[in-house]
Amino acid sequence: MAFARAMGRPIEYPFVQGIAGFPEVIEVKKLEHERHNFGGIWHSDTAYLDEPPMGSMLLAREIPPYGGDTEFASQYFAYEALSEGMKRLLDGLYAVNSSAKADVTRTREDRVKEYARHYEAEHPVVRTHPETGRKALYVNVGHTVRFRGLTEQESAPLLEFLFRHQVKPEFTCRFHWKVGSLAFWDNRCTQHNPINDYHGHRRVMHRITLAGDRPS
Repeated sequence: MAFARAMGRPIEYPFVQGIAGFPEVIEVKKLEHERHNFGGIWHSDTAYLDEPPMGSMLLAREIPPYGGDTEFASQYFAYEALSEGMKRLLDGLYAVNSSAKADVTRTREDRVKEYARHYEAEHPVVRTHPETGRKALYVNVGHTVRFRGLTEQESAPLLEFLFRHQVKPEFTCRFHWKVGSLAFWDNRCTQHNPINDYHGHRRVMHRITLAGDRPS
């Protein structure tokens, strides 16, 4: 918590209650008998909020004997690798992001039954980082439903291209966890994917989310 406060403003996660005494710290775990993991798909955290988080921190408490790595993808690189024509097409477009899409993509959120509220937000498809000034793709397969003003069916072909493009191997790295490892990523220009390849084993992490602002 001390480190998180030095980096930004910790906030509570909308769907999961924090651990005892620390409401901003949530436990991210997969138990031995479970088959699905938390957030088990490429995504940018809670893009369905009006002000998505600036960043997230994940601290490894218990790790499996193998597997459980996390992949990260630079959305700076993903945007910059697009053709000039595609950049012109995407600049100015807005995307609708919904928490309800978790039911389709089978992230961990759809199994958290305590929540009743549905979240939806529109954000630029290409956002400009408020500190670096660089442009980054800001759609993700976990939450982005369609483009503003278009139906889901009309939006699907271009979104499917972007979803494949933005996680190409050349834009990614892979983080191997050890007990005590801390990953801290910039949610404004990064996607991540926790790899679900350790069935039968336990993995327990602590996560803190830092407040962000409205994408522009």
